[in-house]
Amino acid sequence: MRKHSTRLAVAIGGASLALTACGGVESSTGGGDGGGDYPSGTVEMYVGASAGGSSDLISRQVSKGLSDELGESFPVINREGANGALAAAEVAGAEPDGSTIAIQNASLFVITPLAVSEDEATSIDDFEVIQGVSRDDYVLVTNPKSGYKSLGDIKAATKKVTYGTSGVGTGAQLSCALTYETAGVDAEAVPFDGGAPTLTAVLGNQVDTACMQTGEAIENIESGKLVPLSVFSDERIDYLPDVPTAQEQGLDVEVAQYRFMTVPKGTPDDVKETLIEAMQATFETDEYKAFNEQNSLTPMEIPGDEVVAQLEEDKQRYADLVEEYDINLGEG
Repeated sequence: MRKHSTRLAVAIGGASLALTACGGVESSTGGGDGGGDYPSGTVEMYVGASAGGSSDLISRQVSKGLSDELGESFPVINREGANGALAAAEVAGAEPDGSTIAIQNASLFVITPLAVSEDEATSIDDFEVIQGVSRDDYVLVTNPKSGYKSLGDIKAATKKVTYGTSGVGTGAQLSCALTYETAGVDAEAVPFDGGAPTLTAVLGNQVDTACMQTGEAIENIESGKLVPLSVFSDERIDYLPDVPTAQEQGLDVEVAQYRFMTVPKGTPDDVKETLIEAMQATFETDEYKAFNEQNSLTPMEIPGDEVVAQLEEDKQRYADLVEEYDINLGEG
């Protein structure tokens, strides 16, 4: 079903220092309207999440690579809230000159619109997608004290099962909601503001289960503090090879997160090409490859038009599933 592997996840820990280092190679690609080399100054890189989270860590690593390749600063600016919508609005409204860019999440464009009103939804048509970056997987976990060891145990539950998610309109919410609806389990969502508080809640046995990005949970899975019940990719993932997919366990649930670089509509072609070339050079460095490995990330380093095609496919598929199972992703 998928052209691209869904074998990645990201860790939520890590440094939150802004990356402003300038690096070695000066770009020879001209800026928009023949105004000189790009970049000729600081490029603001927005991220719609708090410092230390998944999107933030990826943005900072790409920022460092762009700084090294292009010889200017690409400081990351955190504008968390609304699953990335606040940061997206900053980019959509910025001058299309390459001075404002952002790595954005697929969930904002394909899942959040299913949870908010039409006028609150963020459209991919407001941006130009220039380069794919990486993909995540979600994993359903529980505290060992819950007694659940498989989705079969969940299906046999005789009481309401609570599940924590990283917020309304997120892939974590959709993957869990679909799991419990398709399994016919009486369940209640407990949304948190991000992966960190979700992790704290399931570790503290405040919720029975949680859907999280693999990298957010893997350390505690490996230490035995969490029990993985299912992943939501189309096939088992490299980082948790012994954990079956939801589809293997008889549930039609496949949900993934992925990220990509965006710029404002109307950004000149030479600026976009410079960014694309610098990103691709970054992806080839040993440092970036090590970052992916250390954070359970799988590359999705594909052209922007292929990212948009995937977004359109996923948006329709998720909408159909939400309608089929009569799922309400809103807060009310």
